[in-house]
Amino acid sequence: MTNITGISLSLTLLMGIITLLLPRRYAVIPILISACYMTLAQRIVIATADLTIMRIILLFCWIRIVIRGELSSIKFNTIDKALILYVISAIITYTFLWDTTAALISSLGFAYNAIGLYFFFRILIRDFDNINLLLKTLAIIIVPLAGLMLVEKATGENLFYIFGGVPMFSLIREGSVRCQGSFTHPILAGTFGATSIPFFIAMWFKNEGTKALAITGFIAATIIVITAHSSGPAMAYLFAIIGMLMWRFREHMRVIRWGILFSLIALHMVMKAPVWFLIARLGHLIGGSGWHRSELIDTAIRHFDEWWLIGTTYTRHWMPTGVTWSPDQADITNQFIQVGVNGGMITLILFTTVIVLCFRDIGQTLKDSKDEPFAIRIILWAMGATLFAHIVSFVSVSYFDQIIVFWYLLLAMISTVSSLFKDPGSLSTEPT
Repeated sequence: MTNITGISLSLTLLMGIITLLLPRRYAVIPILISACYMTLAQRIVIATADLTIMRIILLFCWIRIVIRGELSSIKFNTIDKALILYVISAIITYTFLWDTTAALISSLGFAYNAIGLYFFFRILIRDFDNINLLLKTLAIIIVPLAGLMLVEKATGENLFYIFGGVPMFSLIREGSVRCQGSFTHPILAGTFGATSIPFFIAMWFKNEGTKALAITGFIAATIIVITAHSSGPAMAYLFAIIGMLMWRFREHMRVIRWGILFSLIALHMVMKAPVWFLIARLGHLIGGSGWHRSELIDTAIRHFDEWWLIGTTYTRHWMPTGVTWSPDQADITNQFIQVGVNGGMITLILFTTVIVLCFRDIGQTLKDSKDEPFAIRIILWAMGATLFAHIVSFVSVSYFDQIIVFWYLLLAMISTVSSLFKDPGSLSTEPT
């Protein structure tokens, strides 16, 4: 059913037109503003196809690329190809799994979002100047969102309600307001704040002109995490900072990674419960539903035979509780498990491959950039720390709203910088 207010439709069209008119280096800004301030639940339905606000703006983005002939600028790399294979696998498996026209339309909508967002950012973000401008912009546009979430925390009412798509009254857990702003759920709002942290830390080490923006963005992102009052974003926030602190030990990361792996194996052997029930213990310490996350991993492994081929349409028996929108489904609050449930092992492997390739390319790019200024290298490190923070978030939530804009933005930036260092002449000359 079509559900969009007049003011939201007007703002959507305005953002789309601005995207068409702006110079290339500024053209990604409207979609970032829209992701922060326009609720995704609003939509126009045409022949059962949902055109959300984000999809409408994305249509303008690609009209711009076609009209201006900007598509020819991209040179496909391994990450690009892996992402395309992942999306194709997701379309095929999900359509065969459900065997309905609605499933095909839904999977094509997923592909439109994933391919459209990723390659829009890949085409328009071409060098470090673009990335620096984008991060400065993010530090500015995140501030009003943090302010509105503080108001929501104080009043228990979400001011984004006037746009539709989010409830008027905020969720309450254990007497505390869980703020969500324009996002579909407080966990996703908090995840957005937590995964922004590494970039604001890195901005501190740029030139003097970015330090105030770095502090501003860091404080705003922290407010968003706190007001969301969710354990998943809190953990992502913690690990984002730990990821940045590991810069001092960057020469020893191989040893650290193997050490962590062997430690987890040892714990798995001596613990009464599987090692992933450490999530439940952490959840008990900081609040939240850590047990649900641990049990979900455990039950997905026990029911591996049900979903490994092309996924499964029935998971209600996996967990003690279900979801209100489907009598056949458990609450799959794990991105990796959600990918597997919707697409089986092949799709899950391809999704994981995209992430592995991003980590690999960031690591190789850091090695190739040893002669570059510290300001460039710390931004590269921040990309890796942000990717790590997203992985932590994947254990507590599956992405289903505008948070995907920032996920595909990160993947595109990593893909771009890895290509830049294979062509050093493309590097930014901005003073640092």
